[in-house]
Amino acid sequence: MNGLLLLTTPINLHQLKERYGSVFTVYLGHRRIVVLCGYDAIKEALVDQAEEFSGRGELATFDWLFKGYGVVFSKGERSKQLRRFSITTLRDFGVGRQGIEEHIKEEAGFLIETFCGTHGAFIDPTYFLSRSVSNVISSIVFGDRFDYEDKEFLSLLRMMLGSFQFTASPHPQLYEMFYPVMKHLPGPQQQAFKDLQGLEDFIAKKVEQNQCTLDPNSPRNFIDSFLIRMQEEKKNPHTEFYQKNLVLTTLNLFFAGTETISTTLRYGFLLLMKHPDVEAKVHEEIDRVIGKNRQPKFEDRAKMPYTEAVIHEIQRFGDMIPMGLARCVTKDTKFQDFLIPKGTEVFPMLGSVLRDTKFFSNPRDFNPQHFLDEKGQFKKNDAFVPFSIGKRYCFGEGLARMELFLFLTTILQNFSFKSPQLPKDIDISPKSVGFATIPRTYTMSFQPR
Repeated sequence: MNGLLLLTTPINLHQLKERYGSVFTVYLGHRRIVVLCGYDAIKEALVDQAEEFSGRGELATFDWLFKGYGVVFSKGERSKQLRRFSITTLRDFGVGRQGIEEHIKEEAGFLIETFCGTHGAFIDPTYFLSRSVSNVISSIVFGDRFDYEDKEFLSLLRMMLGSFQFTASPHPQLYEMFYPVMKHLPGPQQQAFKDLQGLEDFIAKKVEQNQCTLDPNSPRNFIDSFLIRMQEEKKNPHTEFYQKNLVLTTLNLFFAGTETISTTLRYGFLLLMKHPDVEAKVHEEIDRVIGKNRQPKFEDRAKMPYTEAVIHEIQRFGDMIPMGLARCVTKDTKFQDFLIPKGTEVFPMLGSVLRDTKFFSNPRDFNPQHFLDEKGQFKKNDAFVPFSIGKRYCFGEGLARMELFLFLTTILQNFSFKSPQLPKDIDISPKSVGFATIPRTYTMSFQPR
């Protein structure tokens, strides 16, 4: 299908799928986009033909700053080298191991103290959550946590939230089409650029501080490890380890490690207040498996199938990145009955997989039974793809899973949630959906248990 689509929201693209099938073409201004919908098409592309679909497509809002640098928005050999280095270095600093679990548990403890300090008042949990979640990734990339009242830290969180919310609004869909002109015009995109630039400036300052105190034999954090690799490869004319990739890869990790997890938790709290029966079952499982006298551990997850199902369903329903990160084909590619020319951009609609009726009986409902078998045991589902699949899946998946479990169980071990509204009046539809999904703004009370 060839045509012009003025607003490429996931909702519009899902509607086109009903008419044109699981593979179709749209145009964003001059850009030709192949859209993939549903589990079968996306698996065939990202897994079965992983190499051909491993290129990175454009996301104009972020490309204004990144311009193909950094681990997330790079292509080819640069992407492979930065990705391999990032995965290894995160593991060196405890990701997937006991070390990072202790950091998460420590932050969860600080968060509980902060919620206790609200004394049951109705609050917007947005920055409470983002401060704690951000401190986990900060402990890796910067080697330290921020104080919750640090003004610079709060400014960084506002910049991240602002630019993330911008990508979910209708405006950037127009910007994707007309960015050669719109990047020079006034409008909300200019504030998003200002936010992204502020984040880059902060990271650059951190890198400069690390350079002045670097001990090549004792890296303190991700930045140090990258600086050491830069020294090792300074005579390599083809190296990808230089200042710009350092700053923008660090920004990738800091941003992704803050915004997606904190927004998922925020959506999760709203869903649990809408469904108090689900919250009650999670409380019962926490009390039975963990009790009230010790902090949750990640290993508890194996004995808590209902809580695990709830977390999966929050991610599925919340659908944080519904359009996935754009890909492009690395060579002329035969796909199903189509020939896709080299360089063509591809939108793998992850949200269409998370709502695929072949895998989820009632995909538009929030229902943890989607991940439970008839015996109440946790049931894996191949269509659970919030972290994408294939060669360019989100390598922060393990850290995200650990954070979601430990933060949610620790909070629910200590509190019950209360909304100023009756459950039937709570609106769980998203505030906006574009590149990202943003839940509605709300207030809630943390009631000590």
